[in-house]
Amino acid sequence: MSEQYKAFSEHLHKIGVVGSIGGLLGWDNEVYKPEKAMGIRSEQNAFISGLIHEEFTSADFVKLVQALLEDKSLSKEQSINVTKVNEDLIKQTKFNKEFIQKQSVIISEAFGKWHAAKTQNNFSLFEESLEKVVALCKESAEILGYEEHPYDALLDMYEPGMTTKKLKVIFANVKEQLVPYYNSLLAKKQVEASFLHNKFEKQKQWDISIEILKQMGYDFGAGRQDYAPHPFSIGMHPTDVRITTRVDEHNLSELIWSAIHEGGHALYEQGLDAEYFGQPQGVAASLGIHESQSRLWENNVGRSLSYWKANYHLMQNAFPETFGKVELMDFYKAINKVEPGFIRTNADEISYHLHVLIRFEIEVALMEDKIKVKDLPEFWNAKYKEYLAVDVPSNTLGVLQDVHWSHGSLGYFPTYSIGSFYAAQLFSHAEKQIPQLKEKIEKGELSELLSWLRTNIHVKGKLYTSEEICEQVTGEKLNFDYFMNYVKAKYDGIYK
Repeated sequence: MSEQYKAFSEHLHKIGVVGSIGGLLGWDNEVYKPEKAMGIRSEQNAFISGLIHEEFTSADFVKLVQALLEDKSLSKEQSINVTKVNEDLIKQTKFNKEFIQKQSVIISEAFGKWHAAKTQNNFSLFEESLEKVVALCKESAEILGYEEHPYDALLDMYEPGMTTKKLKVIFANVKEQLVPYYNSLLAKKQVEASFLHNKFEKQKQWDISIEILKQMGYDFGAGRQDYAPHPFSIGMHPTDVRITTRVDEHNLSELIWSAIHEGGHALYEQGLDAEYFGQPQGVAASLGIHESQSRLWENNVGRSLSYWKANYHLMQNAFPETFGKVELMDFYKAINKVEPGFIRTNADEISYHLHVLIRFEIEVALMEDKIKVKDLPEFWNAKYKEYLAVDVPSNTLGVLQDVHWSHGSLGYFPTYSIGSFYAAQLFSHAEKQIPQLKEKIEKGELSELLSWLRTNIHVKGKLYTSEEICEQVTGEKLNFDYFMNYVKAKYDGIYK
């Protein structure tokens, strides 16, 4: 390793350490922070954000990166790391320190306002903060620049290369193929699932989730699980990855499948190469690929019949009064029941993408000034009536249900659908490449699948784009047909 590249990696490692401190503050913000600490937390976050920006865009580091761009002695991976960092520098140097600090303050305050608004079912408590967040996103888009649509600049932060135009094509497939299939299932005799809403003791649910996470390969020596209003995962370092879940004693999916989902994210973070901490090679490829890991574990594995052949005894032992009377096949059908609902995170695999579609359309409309923040509850409820045929009963169950906008994460939601479509394509090829994978899942043997994901995705970090990773693993770019083939095979069997 050249002295210049060593200085490059050490500087990025230092920035990564500072970022991990910010991540820890963010985790505490949603898990343990006292209510009155919101003011000082905003200052802390602003300081960390400003320091990272200052260090990353310093004149000396910019000069070092420029020199490394001309260094022909670098390995392929080192060269890619330098190129990716330079691309980020071009973007970040467009923002001054004052903007970064202002952004941090607005977002930190917005979370507190959102949480209060959701708790009290009062959108007006969040309205002013959300207006500031949307204005901030518009300002960011103009600073970053775009060719066709301001929303493109926001998308690129989460899914490099993605555009509004491309998304409209993807969601056209959802409308043309998934929606009719979804409606055809609703027209069939529904499966019985009422037993999933009996009383399930909180601690017993928690204990099951811990066992499931251990089976997946989640390293509790390098991570933990806690409760939070909105389930999330965060990686400070491959040796410190946190996940959260929430619980409803009358709805198993709130804890069990959110734990599996966030566990999928966490496995990705724990599988990143710690040697390259702070460098592109040591971070996730994109949010779409990140989501592919969580959705693959949650749905392709965690809602499969094979998976519950191995794990149904956990439910029966913990809750014999309910599941002692329910056959495995009936449980499997129930956890995959297709039905309209209000909550995205609780939605079935098919209607889930209608929830994402609604958010995508709202965000685009906000960026185009076609709707105002104050009109969001009404607009949201109308979209839910149009796409899911439901009447939203409250803002807590409606426009306030997600934390993302309080984080300033406009452009984030589409990655959820992209991730599901990647997951179906990746899992299809995992089944072809791992001998007897189905039988191994039936025995609770998940280590080979995790190893396959680590080798094909996790250790590559951000060396390649989402599409490049997809092509390397599956031989083609993202293909929506994999997802449609997967859900048809699964749900045709469930609904006969």
